[in-house]
Amino acid sequence: MAQIEKTRKRRIWHRYRGLSPTVFALSVVSFLNDTSSDIIYPLLPAFLAITLGATPFVIGLIEGFAESVASILKLFSGYLSDKFGNRKFPVFLGYSLAAIVRPLLAFVTSWPQVLVVRMTDRIGKGIRGAPRDALLAATVHESKRGLAFGFNRAADHLGAVVGPIVAFLLLTYLAADPATPTAREYQQVFLFASIPVALGLFVIVFFVRDEKKKVPEIDAIPIKFSLKAFDGNFTRFLGVIALFTLSNSTDAFLLLRAEQTGVAPAMLPLLWMALHFSKAFSSIIGGDLSDRIGRKRMIFTGWVIYALVYAGFAYADTAWQAWALFIVYGLYFGLTEGVEKALVADLVTDEKRGTAFGFYNLAYGITVFPASLIFGLVWSKFGATAAFLMSAMISVIAAACLMTISTVPIANRE
Repeated sequence: MAQIEKTRKRRIWHRYRGLSPTVFALSVVSFLNDTSSDIIYPLLPAFLAITLGATPFVIGLIEGFAESVASILKLFSGYLSDKFGNRKFPVFLGYSLAAIVRPLLAFVTSWPQVLVVRMTDRIGKGIRGAPRDALLAATVHESKRGLAFGFNRAADHLGAVVGPIVAFLLLTYLAADPATPTAREYQQVFLFASIPVALGLFVIVFFVRDEKKKVPEIDAIPIKFSLKAFDGNFTRFLGVIALFTLSNSTDAFLLLRAEQTGVAPAMLPLLWMALHFSKAFSSIIGGDLSDRIGRKRMIFTGWVIYALVYAGFAYADTAWQAWALFIVYGLYFGLTEGVEKALVADLVTDEKRGTAFGFYNLAYGITVFPASLIFGLVWSKFGATAAFLMSAMISVIAAACLMTISTVPIANRE
């Protein structure tokens, strides 16, 4: 039995060793970027609500609008990266923008200024997202796509483990009273956020390779900026993604809810760290499993877990319940994030992948803003319980609709 387990672990290790250097380089960049981002993110809701007087509606407006802008931009950046055959440059440009604007949070004095900074940061995400995913998909075989995207997401989430630790240590050191930091003490922490992502720029320049593939003239198909270039199954999948995203409001609400249950502001970075540790661990497992037992099964399971977690948050009233729910919430990400991207790569041909990832992110973008806005409105009008139950119900409906989608890779169709 011990020998079987040892052989299984060795087999998994060899699968990771078979990933391309570009997958590893992009994963290092994701790690550094999320370390930077998550020095800020777990502190932002409390900073907005406590020191700038923002309401749940305003927090939903800021995060929902910023993410929506990012997702819509991914459509254009993905299409252009396909059209011009260059995916590395937009990746570099997007991360550069993040390195420039994040420290500006140290100088804001009102929530509209936070909105501008967050929106600009997310514009960078929109520029780099789809080209990065297309670049990653192009460097691995179909049988390892789930593994590659899972590994990339795990590195991303590992950065989100390190970031909150840094934030916690900085806040503990800089704040006179870590339980009730002042606006200036929050902003001193934000100043450090650009350092890790700046290091990631050097990794992109020297270690990321964008190999140009020549397409024979007879096979070359003009890339169209239209869903008509894709089959009906792929467009239905985008519709299901949009429906699920309507339930998927910003995680800032979860942090706000955690604070209401009794989690101290200084502990929020550690709570965020625990979430991303769960994400990182489950992403490694989820990506590999999707290559073996199928992508649809993994996504369906993840969406059901999401519904159960949101139903739990509707009734949570103690700090330990918030901690438990955050850890289980991480499983949802591990079973879906990388797997959804691997499925997008399965369903389209290589020369259309940048555009396909752009449309995938557009499907997310057109509903993530109203999702956060509606969630914030329902919370403000009817309370947190109603808002969380609403999201749980929508995610269950989306999971049922997912079962109508074919997940057979396009390369295996006759």
